[in-house]
Amino acid sequence: MKNVFLLYIPPTNHEAVVHYEDTIKSKIDPQRIYQYVNHDLRNKLERIFLGRRIAVWGSRDSDVNRSRFEKMKDGDDILIIEGDTIKLLGKIAAKTINQDLSRELWKNIKGATTEGWDLIYFIANPQEVNLPFSEFNNLFGYEADYTLRGFTNIAEDRLASFYEQYDDLYDVLIRIKNGDEVIRKDAGRISDRMVEYETVVPEENKEEIKEEVSEHLKIQWKLIQLGLKASTRVWIPRNDQSKITGQYHYDEFEKEFTAGLDTDARYVENIDVVWKDEFRIDAAFEVENSTSIYSGLLRFSDLKIVAPNSNYPLFIVAPLSRKAKVINQVKRPTFRKLDFHKKVRYLSYEAVEETERFFEDSTSGLNVELLTGRSEEIN
Repeated sequence: MKNVFLLYIPPTNHEAVVHYEDTIKSKIDPQRIYQYVNHDLRNKLERIFLGRRIAVWGSRDSDVNRSRFEKMKDGDDILIIEGDTIKLLGKIAAKTINQDLSRELWKNIKGATTEGWDLIYFIANPQEVNLPFSEFNNLFGYEADYTLRGFTNIAEDRLASFYEQYDDLYDVLIRIKNGDEVIRKDAGRISDRMVEYETVVPEENKEEIKEEVSEHLKIQWKLIQLGLKASTRVWIPRNDQSKITGQYHYDEFEKEFTAGLDTDARYVENIDVVWKDEFRIDAAFEVENSTSIYSGLLRFSDLKIVAPNSNYPLFIVAPLSRKAKVINQVKRPTFRKLDFHKKVRYLSYEAVEETERFFEDSTSGLNVELLTGRSEEIN
């Protein structure tokens, strides 16, 4: 169970407001950090942030703050609240107790003092949300007038109650920010739906499998390359990893589907291609050449049941010649009940190949949003 940490900034604390702009909103050049941390922490930050600027925050090293800081784990949620507004939502990527780094990052505005913000945490996936803090109170069962003080964490009983109802605080708050419905877990549906299944190939298609797998592998490889150029990590099923390695001599895959994630992978780790950040999924792709489109949609439905409030795009990738079949499968009642006609997008092989050619010698502008723009709604 992930912890949730809250950092309260009074609007009158001008020092904290300025530091928020400097080290959270603007973020920090990693080279400023690396000269003050040890080799292991530097390697960890390089692996997580891939050379990008890093959001950093810290707290005073008091006994109370130290006890909370010691509970902090990689992947925990952190919210920064200013007044009655949730300013920022993010994930704890790493932490350190470091007086020298504190002096480097946070100069004392009010003059010389020996008191610094030495309990330092690095924040992955920072997202400014600017939501009323009352939204948080509603989710965790606090009174409407509940107010914060300083640096704190949510009690285990409230966390347990939240996770019984919802999948992920980060996704829930992003959905509220976007004006989308927040979906509660349905334990009965999960236990009923999570069954093992395999793709059934009609007899008349079996002689085509060798060619199908080859075309399937080519598109998987193109999506892997595009993901790497977009500075994401890439996961493909273990059975396919050896095929990619044998054909294309590449083996730098994520070691585990759930690395950095609080997600049950048993029924979704066979999704054909997943683009990931350290603590987030950026996009999921099911490649369908001429085997059953239904099997890919089942994996997506399991993913949406495990994580009903997830916000990342889901793509069915298929040739233009199969577009009508994709649309017909998505319209099946079981998938319409999950609103797949709104949540799953069709991405043609041809669009993937055009994108690959366009970015052959460049990566500028390549991201999930670009692929979303080149895909089509199924509605």
